[in-house]
Order: sequence, then structure tokens, then C-alpha cells
Amino acid sequence: MSTVTLNRNCDFKRLYYKGKSYTNPALVVYLKPNGAGICRIGITVSKKIGNAVERNRCKRIIRAAYRNVSPLIKGNWDFIFVSRTKTKYLKSTDIEKILTEILQKAGAVK
Repeated sequence: MSTVTLNRNCDFKRLYYKGKSYTNPALVVYLKPNGAGICRIGITVSKKIGNAVERNRCKRIIRAAYRNVSPLIKGNWDFIFVSRTKTKYLKSTDIEKILTEILQKAGAVK
């Protein structure tokens, strides 16, 4: 399944206000079905998490976890993954388990 990155602020706002959210101590996921024919993802990491190195590490591990979970996703969805302070202490395999659990609750995984 192909994936595109969400870049526009209006896309992020639409998901924040109209999407469904699922929380975990390490990650918050906003999702909403789309009609674009592809999955689109956006990753948000606040400056509260740490310096640029730590923020980029959070983005990398979330991206790696999503890459491993993406073959299981059914349908076309928009996702926003919001990192929390606990994220920087976890590995991508831990985030992958959390992400799978959240997406199963949401009904986005086969």
C-alpha cells in the first residue's frame, strides 16, 4: 500500500477536529477514512520532547513502526501520530505493538 506524507496545515486541522483519536502513554493517533485511494500520514513531535536530535529520533521510530504495520491496514486512511514524552525512551518494536493495538481498536487493521 502506498503512503503519502501530510504536509498542509488544513489537513492536520481537519484530522484534529473531525478525526477519531486514540491515546496511549507513548503515542496519540488521530485517524479518519479518506477518499484519496492511498494512506496519508503526518507525524508531530513537540519541542517539549527534547532537542532536535531527540525529536528526529521520535519521528524515525514512529515512521519505522508504521512501515511494519502498514501492510496490515485495510482501506484508505489519514493518520496523524503525535509523540509523547515516553516515546523517546522506546524502540520502534515497542511503538509497533502500541500502533497495532490502537489500529485494531479503531478498525483500521485486518
